[in-house]
Amino acid sequence: MWNLESGCAMLRNKMEISIILAHPDPGSFNHAIALMVRQTLEGKGYTVCFHDLYAEKFDPLLTIAELNTKTPPPAEIAGYCEELSHADGIVIVHPNWWGQPPAILKGWVDRVVRQGVAYKFAANEKGEFGPVGLLRAETAIVFNTSNTPLEYEMHAFGDPLDNLWKRCTLEYCGIKKVHRQNFGPVIVSSSEERAKWLGQVGELIEASFG
Repeated sequence: MWNLESGCAMLRNKMEISIILAHPDPGSFNHAIALMVRQTLEGKGYTVCFHDLYAEKFDPLLTIAELNTKTPPPAEIAGYCEELSHADGIVIVHPNWWGQPPAILKGWVDRVVRQGVAYKFAANEKGEFGPVGLLRAETAIVFNTSNTPLEYEMHAFGDPLDNLWKRCTLEYCGIKKVHRQNFGPVIVSSSEERAKWLGQVGELIEASFG
């Protein structure tokens, strides 16, 4: 049963996995990836919390009031925060735009992956002050699409998305296993290639949340 209000399909409650999708075109390959992820997880009996940020009209603008971590976030953001803090796994799907995620997804990170929810600052076992991850999820997967051939992109730009998601965001918040998979160039891909890629998506989800 799909609960539109919460964005979670309540099944056998084996584990709770959050899917965050950021692409404005419902006919995009990003949506096909997200659907494959959702169907694979639901088929295994997981509780799936699915968010299409564009369809939900998520507001990416961080307000001055929200910078004060002692003030509770707005109700609509608090729901995302609660879900994130309880998730056993996270899957993020988005296109590579200028070596970055779409602005709506960056805004989701700014407003939801917040201090006190995803991380805190404290002294570690050595007495050194720094960030401490708070998320309970042990595994996160990021699926990206791009139109630039991988060889050219690596030579010209390196891999900014890998560093952004792994070191700067997900590992920073305490997630130990972070995998990122890119598919492309999508713009010249055939239906056979896309079907093969979707098969790889299902296999990776099976292996990661088996």
